[in-house]
Amino acid sequence: MARDPGEQLAAELAKILEEYADEVERTSAECVRKVARAGAKTLRKVSPRLSGKYAAGWTFKAEVKRLDASAVVYDGKAPGLAHLLEHGHVTRNGTGRTYPRTPAHPHIAKVEEQIARDFEKQIRMALK
Repeated sequence: MARDPGEQLAAELAKILEEYADEVERTSAECVRKVARAGAKTLRKVSPRLSGKYAAGWTFKAEVKRLDASAVVYDGKAPGLAHLLEHGHVTRNGTGRTYPRTPAHPHIAKVEEQIARDFEKQIRMALK
């Protein structure tokens, strides 16, 4: 028995949409990895340097699931230091007496904004 033309159209449409969804998934996962890698590289360049160990620790971890692709750029060697350098902190001596705050060295927020813009641009160009 032949299928109804409406059912055939619906099946073809579903097939096309599934192929497009797979393409979007692959493209977004690729763009997430590419932008995260570039963000980690940028942070290695712009991070404050005293000994170079802090700047060298930037890396990323990408997670790709069926409908979700995400990445985290983090400092694997000195994870707590990033917040202290970004926002500044109170210094103390061994007696507990506090001294004035250390100056902040904002470097992560700028790169975060750049990563967001680059990701949007990459997705738009890839899905055109």
